[in-house]
Formats: sequence, structure tokens, C-alpha cells
Amino acid sequence: MIKTLIVDDSPLVRSILKDFIESEGSFKVIGEGENGQEGVNKAKELVPDLITMDYEMPVMNGLDAIVEIRKFSSCGMVVISSHDTAKMAYDAAVNGAHEFFAKDIFTSRMTDIQREEIFKTLKQITNINKKNNIKHHVNENITLLKKINCIVIASSTGGPMALRRLCSDLPADFPVPVLLVQHNTSGFDRGFVQWLDGYARLNVQLADEGQFPAKGNIYVAPTDKHLIVGENGLSFDHSDPVSNQKPAADILFKSAAELYRDSLISIVLTGMGSDGAEGTRYVKQAGGLTIAQDEATSMIYGMPEAAEETGCVDMILPLDDIAQKLVILTKEN
Repeated sequence: MIKTLIVDDSPLVRSILKDFIESEGSFKVIGEGENGQEGVNKAKELVPDLITMDYEMPVMNGLDAIVEIRKFSSCGMVVISSHDTAKMAYDAAVNGAHEFFAKDIFTSRMTDIQREEIFKTLKQITNINKKNNIKHHVNENITLLKKINCIVIASSTGGPMALRRLCSDLPADFPVPVLLVQHNTSGFDRGFVQWLDGYARLNVQLADEGQFPAKGNIYVAPTDKHLIVGENGLSFDHSDPVSNQKPAADILFKSAAELYRDSLISIVLTGMGSDGAEGTRYVKQAGGLTIAQDEATSMIYGMPEAAEETGCVDMILPLDDIAQKLVILTKEN
């Protein structure tokens, strides 16, 4: 049984979350707190496996509570907040939260797929410290690559923190456009773009139809639209989710591979599931270079591992090495 602590100043929200969490059968709510200070105190007392944390609360807000709890606990931590606190939710992720969801997801309109994905995520989060089979490798034949014209990135759970590091390490004169799919169940796509732009030296923007990818920019796929790139620039595909994801990195990677061929680099970062694996295969078959984040630095190794298991990954790298490697690979541009 996964022992869970709910921290929210609204009794109604606490009741909704308790009913939802205990409906699956694997979770037991062992305590509740109505402000951040109560959350800290009960986390010490009850030693939960998982904590859901509101952001805006009296006495002590969610961010301060997360920082305090992280001083003595490595339990799973999830922010459940409102749309107007998007930037703060991403800051919470950097300070120790593992994932976040919008409060308005937890309604009767929640689909079975959404419910399943949330519970999968919560279960994965409670196991993030169980790392094993650590490995990395570099394909020494990468010098055969031609000029690089584009980079595509896939990330999910743990992605905001990983992307903050990777994008802040890319120099302002980085010569290649970056196209990014971050799975975003909360709908905080604009908040995510604004937040990431505050750390990156490149210009981070929400992708828009008809744009032609240009150096100096990171283009983020909007929520609920597949991003594709072609001869006419960026466009959206409104078809069904792929591997329960929309946007799906597989669709972006495939379109980029068809356009850029051997001048493309793909990167699969931390996340649950397998999105990006088939895309990695497309990129490799087109002659491009493929990279996956290593297990040791991934919050959840699902997506990088799925990509690696295709046999099409050229390099498995620690997060801190990826930006430097990209700079080296694009130095001839």
C-alpha cells in the first residue's frame, strides 16, 4: 500500500483527491494538512511514500513546504495546482516536486486513459530512487555526420528539471533550432514556455503554424496538438494520441527525420512510457544521430530505456554531458 499525505487548504479539494487516490486500491491516505507547515509536520510524523501538495496556501506555501520536506525526505512529491500558477508549479519541480497536475483534471470529465496515466505516474514516482543497471555509451562513429540542421527532443516526467539544465547549458549562439515535445498533462504549455525561457539563453517559444525553424530558438509543442515539421515549416496534426500522448514525440521525430535526414539529432530524456522510441528508430534509419539520457540522471528511465532497447541509440549520456556534446556536434555549422 502506498501511504499518501494530502496537503491543500481546501477541504473540498482534499476530499476529491482522497476519493480519487483511494479509488485505485494501491494507495491509502494516511493524513491531511491544510497548509504547508502542517504538511511539513505531518511528513515528519507519518513518513509517507507520496505527498500531494497545493501551491497557494496560508501560513506556508507549497514551494516552501517542498523545500523543507526535501531536507529530510526523498518521498514522491506531486504538485496539484491551478492553471494560473503554472510558473510556480515548474519552480516547485526544480525544488523537489516530481510532477504536477491541474486541479481541474480531477473531475467527472476525467477519461479512463487520463486516470490510468495518473496512477502509473504516481506509482513510478514512489519508486524513483530504485536505480539499477546503470550504463552509458558513445558511438565513436559520430564523426561521419554531416552538418546538423535541427535537433528534436522528447521528455515527460522529470522533463522540466532536465530541460532547465540542458537548455541553460546551451550557449546563446547555438547554431541549430530545437524542436521540443514535453508531455504536459496539466495544460500549462504557455506557463512552461515562459518558465523555461527564464533559464535558457536561447529564445523559447510556443510553436505556431507556418513558422520555419531558425537558429537561436527552441520551439515547444502546444498541449493537445501533434507538432510536425516539413518543407512548409511547422504545422499541427490533430489526429488521435499516439501511445496515449498528444503531442507525441514519435510524430515529431518521424516528420523531422523525413525532412532533415542525416542532418538531424534526436534526444530522448526522462519520462514514463515509450514515446520517442519509434521516433528514434526513424531518425536512425534516416541517417541521423540519436541520443538518450542515462538511467542515473533520469527521474524515470522509461522513455530513454525504450529508445535504447530499439538498438538505434548512438549515445547514452548523463544529463550534464548532453549540452556539451551538442555544442561539439554542431561546431562546424
